[in-house]
Amino acid sequence: MSETDIIRKIPIFSDLEPEELKEVSNIYIPRKYKKGQIIFFEGDPGEAVYFVKEGKIKIYKSDPEGREYILHIFGPGNIFAETVLLGGDPYPANAEAVEDSVVGVIKNSDLEKLLKKNTDIAFKIIKVLSKRLRDSQENIKNLVFRDTYDRTACALHKMSLEHGIKTPQGIEVEMPITRSELASIVGTSRETVTRMLSEMKRKGIIDMDRQKIIIKNERELMVCVRD
Repeated sequence: MSETDIIRKIPIFSDLEPEELKEVSNIYIPRKYKKGQIIFFEGDPGEAVYFVKEGKIKIYKSDPEGREYILHIFGPGNIFAETVLLGGDPYPANAEAVEDSVVGVIKNSDLEKLLKKNTDIAFKIIKVLSKRLRDSQENIKNLVFRDTYDRTACALHKMSLEHGIKTPQGIEVEMPITRSELASIVGTSRETVTRMLSEMKRKGIIDMDRQKIIIKNERELMVCVRD
């Protein structure tokens, strides 16, 4: 797959013409990260926007006691750190490779020059930022208004949309994160999220092993997003 094919898979660039994709590829820098390697820390100068070519990247914050709170897991084709686009603000969270990954980097200074020449790209970036803002608001709503069971169901539903593959048995989700990291997303302990998963399995909503979860009853799982 060529660099332009990879860039076309990124939502904000997917509708660009071949000539425009070539312009973006000219400012794209590929970087490799090993599992567990930090891409940037919260507070570092926000100098670039990133997208995932291969692997998975987690975005998280840490409290003074060192506990992690995972905000999102990004897979191939996803863009992240776009909140620092054009503004030059510090990164608001940490980014770490969940597995060996290849990440594309586009520096803000280079992107600014490109956006001045192409307003279509600018509008697409605005749409991505708006969606991410809505996602953040939904995460806050989940933490404040939903119980642990519903928050766990919401997290699984979101992973099924982003990483799931439909099979005769149901939607198969290769777990991109550990149970502890899932607990961080839900905002609870590992033991509690394990109990929630076991309860869902008992009800026939999911099946699971160490490496994957199969969503057998998507309709029942989606109760978390009906409100």
